[in-house]
Amino acid sequence: FMNLCAFACIILFSIRTGSDRISDYAGLYQKDPLITLGLSLCLLSLGGIPPMLGFFGKIYLFFAGWADHQYLLVVVGLVTSVVSIYYYISVIKMMVVKEPQEASDVVKAYPPIQCTTIGMPPLRVALLGCVVVTAVGGILSNPLFQWANSAVAGTPLLQEAIAMGSKGSLG
Repeated sequence: FMNLCAFACIILFSIRTGSDRISDYAGLYQKDPLITLGLSLCLLSLGGIPPMLGFFGKIYLFFAGWADHQYLLVVVGLVTSVVSIYYYISVIKMMVVKEPQEASDVVKAYPPIQCTTIGMPPLRVALLGCVVVTAVGGILSNPLFQWANSAVAGTPLLQEAIAMGSKGSLG
């Protein structure tokens, strides 16, 4: 959902402006707060900032790696997550912190928001849905992970892998 939301924001911006350069997002919050909010929340979630869904997903993944004694992989994952946060924050800062006179030329010439353009209503609905799942999913992450575990726990493929693992025939 985080990636879908980020791509929906990028596609909406590209449809409206014809630009796909990150530097053209400067000052976007003044012209299109929905895209700014959606992209900001999803980038924070992708970086693993709490209480977003991405944070709990990363914690779950890192705990699973640590429990499987994949220490190097967990450390590499943590380091790359910290590095990615720097880049995500710089994009958010560019969209939100810029003063009106510092906005990019593309944002200054930003067309008025109209839902009559082909593709706009479905993209806006997808954007809103993904933002809600990403934001609320972090708060409700424990029930989501329990549901995912229970959905997978009864599958025959998993049961076979557990049985083979207990016999020592895996790896």
